[in-house]
Amino acid sequence: MAAHMEPQVCQIWMGAQTGILKGIDLKKNAASNFTDLTTLEKDKEITSICWSGADERQVLLGLRNGTVRTFDPKKLVYDEDFVECDREGGLFKGLASLDDERLITCQESGMVRVWQKGKPEHITEIKAGANLSRMRQNPHKRQCIATGGKENDLKVWDLERPDDPIFKAKNVRNSFLDLRVPVWVNDMQFLANSSKVVTCTGHCQVRLYDPSSTQRRPVLDIPFDEYPIISMALVPGDNSVLVGNTQGRMAEIDLRKGQVGRIYKGFAGSIRDMQCHPTLPLVASCGLDRFLRVHDIQDGSIRSKIYLKSKLNCLLFSTRDFTQDEDMLEASKKGKKKTAGEEGDEESEAIWKKMKTITEGNQKSEKKRRKTKEMGEAQRKDGLAGKKKMRSSRAWET
Repeated sequence: MAAHMEPQVCQIWMGAQTGILKGIDLKKNAASNFTDLTTLEKDKEITSICWSGADERQVLLGLRNGTVRTFDPKKLVYDEDFVECDREGGLFKGLASLDDERLITCQESGMVRVWQKGKPEHITEIKAGANLSRMRQNPHKRQCIATGGKENDLKVWDLERPDDPIFKAKNVRNSFLDLRVPVWVNDMQFLANSSKVVTCTGHCQVRLYDPSSTQRRPVLDIPFDEYPIISMALVPGDNSVLVGNTQGRMAEIDLRKGQVGRIYKGFAGSIRDMQCHPTLPLVASCGLDRFLRVHDIQDGSIRSKIYLKSKLNCLLFSTRDFTQDEDMLEASKKGKKKTAGEEGDEESEAIWKKMKTITEGNQKSEKKRRKTKEMGEAQRKDGLAGKKKMRSSRAWET
């Protein structure tokens, strides 16, 4: 808890399998732990994370044991727990804030509930179906959410009318062998300027749905790689999404062209979560290889890579204290070039220092050694020629 002693500004908050909340300062490229390491338990694994309200006043953490903890990122302390859910419902598959006083929770069993702060009982409940993999909130219509899972196709819900979904996706047509295509929705995102929803599946598909049309099947179906896609982030602009799979491959999917775009490199394990910054061209990702990576969306370069010692489940990008630091991007580029140049200069300097200094005395000694060597070579050749001549004369006399 030593990290609590100094005031810090963290741009990224991360939840680990060990139950540690980690804060990342991208300006210093440093990480801090905000959990007492002596109290770690398996039941306190952080499986989901979100902001409380639109002003990012608090960080809400969904734990394996069903508790939703509240963390104050300014004071760097834990506040009173928001709610305790039934742990028999399974792991949290999504948290979302309706406002400062109301929270949406979603568990693996398919129970979606709305809670009022300070009240032990939920005020709204939705049964979204078993084997749920993810719940996402529409950031532009906060009462609207989407759910999906294994053999549990995409559904869009309005929390003000929770009895039935306002959209229920229909499975794609059978394969060319007339076999049913399995359903496995792992993540989804709402497009900002329309009612469309993008999903990614455990069968390597990225699909686009349009609830405003009469068609319930996807209007766009794009394959990517051959491993389950488990995380997705919407790129600002609504023209593309980023997806990550279980083999550590991350790619940009162009929704206008319907094809795979840039492939992002540098991963070594399953990508559990990713999120794009709302104003800067940056995407943060984390997973089982214990690294946080921040990529530049435009050129694919790695801007930051930090080893965090624990397997990571989820992350949260802050818009505070960072939206006005766009100059930091250029500064980091220049800093990298400068550092590389300085390292090169130091290496060159070390090589030059190892070389002997040539002086006038060294030149004379070198000339003397060369002359002695040449004289010795000439004497050796003369000696061989003399011996050969002597043998020839003896042979003639015989």
